[in-house]
Amino acid sequence: MLTETTLPADEPEPDAAPLPSEGEALTDEHNEPPPLVAQFASSPRGARLARQVAVRHLEEWGYPLASDASYAAALVVAELAANAVRHGRVPGRDFGLRLDLDSAAGLVRVEVADAASAKRPPAALPSLVPDGESGRGLLLVDALSERWGSAPRHPVGKTVWAEIPVAASTGSG
Repeated sequence: MLTETTLPADEPEPDAAPLPSEGEALTDEHNEPPPLVAQFASSPRGARLARQVAVRHLEEWGYPLASDASYAAALVVAELAANAVRHGRVPGRDFGLRLDLDSAAGLVRVEVADAASAKRPPAALPSLVPDGESGRGLLLVDALSERWGSAPRHPVGKTVWAEIPVAASTGSG
């Protein structure tokens, strides 16, 4: 038996996502916020923008600008993005940034992907030249990360990643 009528204004939009069924969560199964996935121009400006976007995204996850997590992520993203621009640049190709929060493990995973397959980071940390003007970036990434590394990206390029330890966030993601 019909007890109510539905007005056109009450109907969902044709392309609207279906509502979750009873007992189904509105977020993913681990209640993690969605990752940040973005592309940037393979230029110094693009690297700077990637760092700024990462810091703003961490702030949305509850890690304020002055937090250790924000500082560590800013430095790691800045270094990996600068390396992608300097060593992994292929003319006409952007680099990608992905940030994932795993609050249960207390980690933020940073991934920077570029189009240069042949230029991979060294397997071992470089030795420090006291008067050298460069070569400290991966030492910084190593010091701020639980672990880091690289992997080939198909069909072309590589992804350099780092997992940064973070304390519980102060806000809601």
